[in-house]
Amino acid sequence: MPLYDYKCREHGLFQELATMAEAGHPANCPECKVLSPRVILLPPEVLAMDPALRKAQARNEKARHEPIISTADQRARDADHRKSCGCKKKSDGKHMLFYTADGKKMFPSMRPWMISH
Repeated sequence: MPLYDYKCREHGLFQELATMAEAGHPANCPECKVLSPRVILLPPEVLAMDPALRKAQARNEKARHEPIISTADQRARDADHRKSCGCKKKSDGKHMLFYTADGKKMFPSMRPWMISH
């Protein structure tokens, strides 16, 4: 069973074990036995985080489960981005070939799942 946080008006925070089905139900304060609501506590570093960084992390977390869909508009935006910022991606169609210290070929921007011979 998970451990949930509750807050009593008189005695402050306390924790209780409850089933997931009972997660939204209030719990009795261990000291005064008054029903107290469940609270969700956030770490202080999340509250003090720069709003732009918090928004970027939320966007990354949301995109983690979404498929990457290639559209003509997205490819055009990517091409414009590469022209303006100088990304290391080659837009001329040439492959970026590197050799590792032991002499093996490495294509970092192509298919990382393929083994080179």
